Amino acid sequence: MTTTDITALSKSIEARDAEGVLAWYADDATLTVLDKDHPPAAPLVLSGIEAIGAYYRDVCGRNIQHEVRDSVATPDGLAYTQHCRYPDGTAVVCATVAATAGGRIRHQTAIQVWDS
Repeated sequence: MTTTDITALSKSIEARDAEGVLAWYADDATLTVLDKDHPPAAPLVLSGIEAIGAYYRDVCGRNIQHEVRDSVATPDGLAYTQHCRYPDGTAVVCATVAATAGGRIRHQTAIQVWDS
């Protein structure tokens, strides 16, 4: 993974391009989401490209602005923050860390914090 690679992922996220984001995942990847509805005792765990794809199609289909910041990539992983804003002004910040293999995300953890 290189900075150029994470830049391409960031552009897909910011463009709300679900298929572009999904192209980064291995077929058997897992995505663990922790947020107000999914605490550490009961996280949302999505396994496989179909479940992860459904999640991103839903998120990218919403009218939300996304901005990727603080991105870091190594040959074995990546991390970034994602700052989001709904039309009503509600803000969400997501911090994500992922392990990669062969240029694809294998395991990812995302922690989301919402305005009250």
